[in-house]
Amino acid sequence: MIENLVSKYNIPGPRYTSYPTVPFWQSDDFSIQAWKSSLHKSINESNGKDAISLYIHLPFCEQLCTFCGCNKRITKNHEVEIPYLESVLKEWNLYSSMLVERPLIRELHLGGGTPTFFSPENLAKLINGIFKLAEKTTDASISFEGHPNNTSFNHLDTLKKLGFNRVSFGVQDYNLRVQQAINRIQPFQNVQRVTEQARQLRYTSVGHDLVFGLPFQTKDDIINTIDKTIELSPDRIAFYSYAHVPWIKGNGQRGFKDSDLPSAELKREMYETGKARLISQGYVEIGMDHFALKNDSLYSAMINQSLHRNFMGYTELKTQTMIGLGVSAISDSWYGFAQNIKSVEEYQACIENKELPVFRGHILNEEDLIVRKHILNLMCTLYTSWTSEELFLKQFPQIIDRLKEMEADGLIQIGDDYIQVLEQGRPFVRNVCMAFDLRLQRAIPDTQLFSMTI
Repeated sequence: MIENLVSKYNIPGPRYTSYPTVPFWQSDDFSIQAWKSSLHKSINESNGKDAISLYIHLPFCEQLCTFCGCNKRITKNHEVEIPYLESVLKEWNLYSSMLVERPLIRELHLGGGTPTFFSPENLAKLINGIFKLAEKTTDASISFEGHPNNTSFNHLDTLKKLGFNRVSFGVQDYNLRVQQAINRIQPFQNVQRVTEQARQLRYTSVGHDLVFGLPFQTKDDIINTIDKTIELSPDRIAFYSYAHVPWIKGNGQRGFKDSDLPSAELKREMYETGKARLISQGYVEIGMDHFALKNDSLYSAMINQSLHRNFMGYTELKTQTMIGLGVSAISDSWYGFAQNIKSVEEYQACIENKELPVFRGHILNEEDLIVRKHILNLMCTLYTSWTSEELFLKQFPQIIDRLKEMEADGLIQIGDDYIQVLEQGRPFVRNVCMAFDLRLQRAIPDTQLFSMTI
């Protein structure tokens, strides 16, 4: 039965870290002034007192991992560190000067690229520079992505002393053949070392990122990787489906053939196998492709129904405003999105001209805001309900019609004023969201823009 459903629903679809999704932004109607106005609107609603999230993109890596679709710059030249960080701090100064009061940060995350490409000393300069212009809340989540091969004890110790309390390590898979295919050779001992050091330093949450559906990967590889992961007992686990998007320029995913990838049916079997082993060891499935132990704040957020999803993925802390710093970073005022320039050189030149380095964005209309709420509900709680939202209700019959087949397949329950994704429908939550995605439905793309949903 599940094999038939996978074949039926495995189509290209967004991951819904935002709505509208980036390919459907109306960038022609966007301007820097409109973005600033949306940011001011969001801040003014709270009289400048609501805390914000801050994402900082650190793009440099010493080598190319061929499974990665992130924006990165491959180099072994560490002289790029200080000039880049100086630009990031200048960008932060531009944003800080726009805010009503001294910013209060509830969430800060260093992503990449490889944040631990940067020396501990330079990362300290970055964080100290950020908090020269801001405060943090008492419940702040301050986190970074660490590469097990180059994350040193000094990295972990320095960042812990600066207030970092969460770290995630990219593991992917422990099979050497798979690691060679994705150009990410990383022994179990390296992951064990950094995990134990983070615990020694009392990080409150240590996460591992795993990927299924990689080239040459088998179900036995998943079992081996999950079992080794369980040995180290990380607090939370991201168990991602490999997103095969080789058409994205420069992402390196042409390092292997399509025929080297497992089938959609095998990918689903990999996930269900891994999920069963994790649940048997006390992990709880959260949202889409995440698991956590009951001591982790992500689990508490699910129980309290405060789970949130943004461009950083799932988070336990909801903020209305998220500012993204660095190349390609995306900011979110709730009423608008703005994405930074992707080239390091162009980004730095823009900053030197004291201009926000934004190259595209989208201002949400009333319909967007309504649809965004429902898609966010579905991605975080597998449930959404509605009342008298007129713009939404005009489209409601068509949305329900698109979902009737999923209801007949036993994946969702449709009530008079709600939709519930059933447990057997959890793997297909992206497909449910696509029924609500009015911009996607009105402009079905001629070419493939997204990875497959399963």
